[in-house]
Amino acid sequence: MPHFFVKSTDIDNSQIRISDNDTYNHIARSLRAKCGEKLLLIDENKIQYETTIESITNKEITAKITKKYKSKRELDFKLYLAQSPLRSDAQSIIIEKATELGAAGVYPVLTDNSALKRDIIEKKISKWQKIMYEASKQCERADIPTCFELTTLEKLIMSENFDYKIAFCERKAVQTLRDFCSKNPKIFNNTKVLVIIGPEGGFSEKEFEFFENNKIPMLTLGDLILKAETATIVALGNITYEYNNSKSNQAG
Repeated sequence: MPHFFVKSTDIDNSQIRISDNDTYNHIARSLRAKCGEKLLLIDENKIQYETTIESITNKEITAKITKKYKSKRELDFKLYLAQSPLRSDAQSIIIEKATELGAAGVYPVLTDNSALKRDIIEKKISKWQKIMYEASKQCERADIPTCFELTTLEKLIMSENFDYKIAFCERKAVQTLRDFCSKNPKIFNNTKVLVIIGPEGGFSEKEFEFFENNKIPMLTLGDLILKAETATIVALGNITYEYNNSKSNQAG
């Protein structure tokens, strides 16, 4: 069932009116939807609506609500990724998979060994946000993550409050992700977790020192050497598996 985002102001009793140009064109033009077909819609309050198309005009689609409920398509905790952007399609893959794995947001960070220059990264942020939007529709997320403005590790750590901050540094790792999870078995609802991934060239000695000085654990994913995009997916996937939807996450 196709999945789209709507606003609560589009909802009138048992009907939802879709007039946003992009959403309308996707449903009416690209999918060539017809009356009687099903749509899955969700608003900013994370309320999911199962609907049936009642009418399609040249400007608006009207869908009848057949069922509504609170969406469960989100993590129990807030997972963020701070990552040094890669070249070509590799970064698009990271943005897409981070969205699928439930990340609440991605912070592009400029590191000493960044593959891309500042001006190039800044120009791509709107593109990455669009990828997040499309990926959120495809995997039926309850919300759309944010691709934040370009920052540095220092600014991010000093300006934002995270409950857990972990960096993946194969050359300087002091423990495995499994060890970290076993020593930190509980992550409560709305806990903010920041995962830091470096560029293909790895972090610099200065950045390793920064992690040490700020007591940010440096972890490894194991003995295998992984490309940056693979490491990102493995790290986020394992953290999501370990901490999401478990009884230990419940506060109290």
